[in-house]
Amino acid sequence: MSNMNTNPIAQSFIDKFTDFSVKVGNQIYLRSLRDAFAAIMPLFILAGLAVLINNVIFPWVLSGSTLETFKVWGEFIINGTLNIAGLLITPMIAYYLCRNKNFKNPIASVLISLSSLVIMMPLDVSLIPEGQTQSITISKILVYSNIGTTGIFAGIIIGLLSTALFIKLSGVKKFNVNLGENVPPAVGQSFAVLIPTIITLSVFAMVAGVLHNLLHTDLINLISTLVQQPLRQINTSLPGTVFIYSFGNFLFTLGIHQSVINGVILEPFLLINTNENMLAFANGQPIPHIINNIFVPTFGMIGGTGSTISLLIAIFLFAKQKSEKQVARLSLSPGLFNINEPVIFGFPIVFNIPMMIPFVLLPAIGILFAYFCTFIGLMGKCVVMVPWTTPPVISAYLATAGDWRAVVVQLIIIIFGVFFYLPFLKISERVAMRSSQENLS
Repeated sequence: MSNMNTNPIAQSFIDKFTDFSVKVGNQIYLRSLRDAFAAIMPLFILAGLAVLINNVIFPWVLSGSTLETFKVWGEFIINGTLNIAGLLITPMIAYYLCRNKNFKNPIASVLISLSSLVIMMPLDVSLIPEGQTQSITISKILVYSNIGTTGIFAGIIIGLLSTALFIKLSGVKKFNVNLGENVPPAVGQSFAVLIPTIITLSVFAMVAGVLHNLLHTDLINLISTLVQQPLRQINTSLPGTVFIYSFGNFLFTLGIHQSVINGVILEPFLLINTNENMLAFANGQPIPHIINNIFVPTFGMIGGTGSTISLLIAIFLFAKQKSEKQVARLSLSPGLFNINEPVIFGFPIVFNIPMMIPFVLLPAIGILFAYFCTFIGLMGKCVVMVPWTTPPVISAYLATAGDWRAVVVQLIIIIFGVFFYLPFLKISERVAMRSSQENLS
């Protein structure tokens, strides 16, 4: 293990950086956002399976009108998952923010957040009828394009703002309506937040009215144009993704889970790219994005954060210390399902200077290599949301809707990773041996 602890300056920096990162990760709004996305992730995985079945499995065995009949199954699932992503994330944010703030009436916040989101929807929507070239304007309708992927960022903002405002107003005693103890509890709770509910929704209605009448726009269009697209272009660009993801992995080497950074700054934007890819694939359209939250873990988290499946292989083939082989044996089974806390904390990689280097760099190299292979057409883009616990090789095959070339790319990264980890593994062994000798002397 590294002798970092003997350097007071380095240790002081690590301690301060750790404290700062923990504060960021535990920030109540960021934590609520992370919890909300975790809650709806099973729905997106189901959507990915529906896309895979509709566009890969069904065409293998069906054709013509029969195929179209069966594909309705997947289309209904997509409508209930991807196409209402913004509508799903808003109440989840409201619920988890209430829970993290210990607010006693989260159900009211869920209802208010949903109502606020619909209030902020545009009154008029321009649509092009099927078979036509000219758009028409339809009033007072909700369309999937506004409550789906495009509406995710609006859902995040409204979920956070409406809930924060509602909780604040509910804390004002003058706004509480008390009907006494002789009414049913549900009725009492409802009337207790009557005035905060009226004020919160009225505020959002006034904002929507100003946007509609004075600026001739709506929140969805405003956020998409001024906030969501610029941020997504930066965060999900190749340099942005590699930097943010590598920084999150670096935090893990300090004992701070990478989701502190990646789960808040990167994954929401990558998820939007994923949803757009799955919808395009489902509709037979060109796939728009190489980088999404299927691509990054499939080629940058093979065996878990740090792509440690390569480290386990290197240990089995080349390690000399019995303790390392024992840790590798215990870590192999969970590692095959991308669960690698045993090797991160058992080897350990945390605070182990030699092992920190490949742990951070190998995922970045894997992402860069897979991006290059996709860009030049050596493999297809990732279009299917697969569970993050899907084992290597299988994950690459399923994520690209059955492209065997993606499996080859993933195997190349794994093999390269074995030899990339190897010299650092040897250095780590020497450091541990020397530290042991010094402790005995």
